Order: sequence, then structure tokens, then C-alpha cells
Amino acid sequence: MAKAGKLLIVDDNRSILSAVKLLTEGIFAEVATLPSPNSLITTIHSFAPDVVLLDMNFHAGINTGNEGIYWLREVQQKYPEIKVVLFTAYADIELAVKAMKEGAFDFVVKPWDNAKLIATLQNAYKATKEKTKKSAKPAPATENRVEMYWGESAEMKRIRKVVEHVATTDANILITGENGTGKEMMAREIHRLSARCRKTMVSLDMGAIPETLFESELFGHKKGAFTDAHTDREGKFLTASGSTLFMDEIGNLPLHLQVKMLSALQNRAITPLGMNEAQPIDIRLISATNRNLHDAVAKGEFRQDLLFRINTIQIHIPPLRSRKEDIVPLAERFIEHYGKKYNKVGLLLQGEAAEKLMAHSWEGNIRELQNTIEKAVIMCDGDMIAPDHIELHAATRPVTEAQTLEEMERQLIANTIEQCGGNLSQVAQQLDITRQTLYNKIKRYGL
Repeated sequence: MAKAGKLLIVDDNRSILSAVKLLTEGIFAEVATLPSPNSLITTIHSFAPDVVLLDMNFHAGINTGNEGIYWLREVQQKYPEIKVVLFTAYADIELAVKAMKEGAFDFVVKPWDNAKLIATLQNAYKATKEKTKKSAKPAPATENRVEMYWGESAEMKRIRKVVEHVATTDANILITGENGTGKEMMAREIHRLSARCRKTMVSLDMGAIPETLFESELFGHKKGAFTDAHTDREGKFLTASGSTLFMDEIGNLPLHLQVKMLSALQNRAITPLGMNEAQPIDIRLISATNRNLHDAVAKGEFRQDLLFRINTIQIHIPPLRSRKEDIVPLAERFIEHYGKKYNKVGLLLQGEAAEKLMAHSWEGNIRELQNTIEKAVIMCDGDMIAPDHIELHAATRPVTEAQTLEEMERQLIANTIEQCGGNLSQVAQQLDITRQTLYNKIKRYGL
């Protein structure tokens, strides 16, 4: 078969670069390698690859895959026609699912099988060419989002009133809550209700940005400002001007940049790296975190003046376990959403399956529920989602020194309910307490 297409391989291991290049040179017309992703965007601009094989981790001892996800998003945003295959030494199915949802074409685990790697890259190239044939100007990818659902709990109804009052203002908002409670979805709802909704909200996940790129990502840079700065780059503050800037996991912002961010918010202007002249910005800031920023201030990890600046209004989203009445309605919305996605319209939730959902502790909150329902829809062959289709995992939240005795007791009860499949008589017997005591504690802890 004749060689065709261009492949760009990005990996910090030079041995891997050499091996994969040698393997793929017989397939692709041109193969280029890159030992660091810092110049990825400029290399894509000059080399114009059809496929990018991108490593997910570039620093020793870090295997979260956040760097790979970050650069995947950058490529998707600027070059949506290019197919990205992610490359990692850590076989993590949850990470693979996340990467695919972010737009990755496929996911290859190291050590790789040569035939499988080649087949995956060839399929990615074919997909690129097919998309190019259909349209010289590809349409943007459809966003895989479920619309905001407020629920029936009293606390969420109260929060809804707050949101409706503050959304029309330009007040900075800090959204707090555990992972998976829907902080970004709430930020999007606030933006939708605001006067800035005509422009797209700009999102920035601070937990996914390599620390060396924080400043450039926020404030931008001029060509030549630092090594690998081959072109001008507009930071997120400027991109979001006239709209809303959503900064997720803002607690990850390094101290030395907190001063610069505070100045930007106070002066409504930023100075990109390599420039002396400030540029005006017009943003509405919504931040989110699962950290207790007041504790971070006490520990000297977060500036108190910046905290005051970002939380003119603070909204705390309660965990799913404290609003049980929303579990089944949320599940049914997810069933409808994924039923359409996987061509299984009309799926219903069996009563026993609903009971199984209600008995679970949902330490991963709405995100865990959404992933659980997606898997259930995929596994369901008939028209009803049964208990067997719902795969649940025992709560893995560790007991740490920072937990209070009440938190430890709540976690123990939640775990026991999970283990006993919701059989409260068995739970009371295992915990050696009366059923009435168990009922009281379930009510107290929102279980």
C-alpha cells in the first residue's frame, strides 16, 4: 500500500519516539517527532499533520493524564480536523472514557502491540480524510452536555432563586462543592441567564494546566517571550472579554500568580508576557473549587484579598447523597439523553433498579450517576434498565485525620448500606444498633 498522510508523535521518551517513528515510516508519507508538547501548536501549524499521537504524561512521577487532556483540548480547539490518538503507559479505563469524550479518536496503552498501533493510526488517518471529503470546513463537534436540572430538594430550590437574582449582574461568583456535583453546569446556567450570553463562555480547568503554562494560558504572550514562544498567544482573559470566564479548580492557582490575577481583576486589565503595555479586559468571573479556600488562606496557600475579590457571591452545591429525591429524576434524564445518543430511545428504569440507585452513597455525585447510567444504557438490550445493568462501586473515600467523628460515622453507615444492598435490617444488625437509631442517623446524615 502506498504511503500517505502526515503523523506527528509527541512523547518525552526519545527511545519511544525513535521506535514509533521507525514503525510508522513505512505507513505514513511523513513522520515528525516532538519531545515536548510546549511547541505542539506551532509545530502543527508548520508541519500540518493529519494525525497526532500524543503522550498523556510529560513529567516524571505524574500519571494523572491531565497534561494529555490539556493538549488534546488545545488541538481540538485550534485544529478540529486533526485526529488525536492518546498514548499512555497507564491502562485507566476511566481516563480513556474521559479522553474519548473530550474528542480523542482513540487510546493506545504502552507497551503497545505494533499491529494494533498501526491499525489505530491508519483508522485515524482515514477518518481525517473522510471528514475532509465531506466538508472543507468541518462543523464544530456537538457538545455532549445534559441541560441544567435543579431538582426538587429545598436547598436546590433556594440556590435557584439566588442564581436567578445574581445571574443578570456582573458580580463575581465562587461555586463550591465536592467533585462531580455539577459546578461547571451551574456556571453555564448562570452565563446563559446573563446579559453576556450572546458570547460563548470561556472555560479554564486549572487542574489540567501544567504549572509552567499557567501564566501564558491566563494572560497570553508575545512571540519570543520565552523558549518555544514562536507565535503570539491570546490568553483566556482576553478571549473571554465581553463574556464570562469560568475558572475551575481555582485553588490550584500558584501563589505567585494570585497577585497578578488580583491586579487584573482590580484594574480590569492584563499584561501579556513579553509586553509592557496593559490591555483592557471586560469579563465576568465565575470560579469553582472543591477545596476549602478559607482553610487555604489560613495555611498561607491562598491570598485572602483574592478570595474576597472572587466570591462576591458564594454558592455551595450540596452533594447528591443529601438530596436523595433528585437521584431517580436525574437518572431518568440521563437515560433519555444517552438513549438518544446510542439509538435506544424509549428506555425505562425498572423499580428495582431505581431502588438500587437510591441505596447507593454516590461519593462521586452527579458525575458518578451520569457515568453509571451511560454504562447501563450501553449494556441494556431490551426496553427496561434492570438492576443487573447498573454497575456500582463501593465508596472509596478514604478516612483521613481531617475527618470529624460525624464524617467517619456517616461514611461507615453509607458503606454498610451499600454492602447490604439497602437492606436496613441487615445494616442495623451489622452495625449493632437498633433500627430506630439507624433511621435517625440516616435522616441526620441525609442518607
